[in-house]
Amino acid sequence: MNIHVGYDGRCRIRGMTETKTLRCAVVGVGRMGKHHARIYSQMDNVDFVGAVDQSEDRRKDIVEEWGGQPFASVDELIASGVDAVTIATPTIYHLEVAEPLLERGIACLIEKPLAPTAEIATAIADAAEKGGSVLQVGHVVRYDPVMRAVASIENLKPRFIEMVRISPMTFRSVDVGVVLDMMIHDLDLLTMLTAQEPNEIHANAVSVMGEAEDMCNARLEFGECTANVTASRLGLKTERKLRIISEDSYVSADFVKKHVTLVRKIANEDQLLDLRTRLAAGEDLSNIDYVDLVEVEEPSVGDEDALTLQAKDFLHSVRTGEKPHIDAEAGSMAIRTAERIMETATAAGARML
Repeated sequence: MNIHVGYDGRCRIRGMTETKTLRCAVVGVGRMGKHHARIYSQMDNVDFVGAVDQSEDRRKDIVEEWGGQPFASVDELIASGVDAVTIATPTIYHLEVAEPLLERGIACLIEKPLAPTAEIATAIADAAEKGGSVLQVGHVVRYDPVMRAVASIENLKPRFIEMVRISPMTFRSVDVGVVLDMMIHDLDLLTMLTAQEPNEIHANAVSVMGEAEDMCNARLEFGECTANVTASRLGLKTERKLRIISEDSYVSADFVKKHVTLVRKIANEDQLLDLRTRLAAGEDLSNIDYVDLVEVEEPSVGDEDALTLQAKDFLHSVRTGEKPHIDAEAGSMAIRTAERIMETATAAGARML
């Protein structure tokens, strides 16, 4: 498929060296931010300078565990001197936090979604352009070993894609609905897999806990490819699945079980020809187990930590000046698609239970 999914361990030096020490920090050290702080503190050639959080206890707890200083504001962090920052605040605060950093040339890795609306995403991108800053969006699923295994499959041209992302309610990210909270991961993967935004969208959604949608299903048309995407944060168990059907192969990926299955048409050409011939002759094949006939591959799935790979890729761009692969435009594409889904669902009569 030849799709870039992030840091691959190879040295891609342009300008500054990969060993330049960078001063890094995290703004927002809740559920996700604390992991970013841990990763920075453990990386080579990184000086973890500390954390910003509205909670004094949280920011002090983080620096006690991982070093650095606790900062009460972004202005205090800027004054201390910093090269790169991960922003892991609620989405509604992304512009407020990112703008002063980006305009001063400080690189930002912003947790998904980039912004609550496409308009605000544009404002964040404008701030990065004004400051000449590196801006990467934290669509970490691209770095998941399962997705990396899928993306390594060559000549995969999707004709149908099915994505399922279901979890029990965690009561985090309640400032946005399930489309921006969970489905946004799969919308990013879709725009990566198809290299375009959808031509047509059909969607429906249901709200249970509040005004924002908690379950959503969308059917998206991408020219020759159709995608069916389901997201729910009201499930009884966690499911993360991806299926891709192309003219030449079938791929099934389970992100929870960390397993990928691949069936190639060319590897089963003789079996399929034999079956077609026998069917055309009117033979009764009802006693044949189709699964026993096909040759199944299981691409290797690595054990790399996705957040660490993402941090390495981000800091590579900071050191070299290379454009991040998950840049503001990639993040904005996912948000624009999410907005269209929510608008379509509302028009279709998204409702409360």
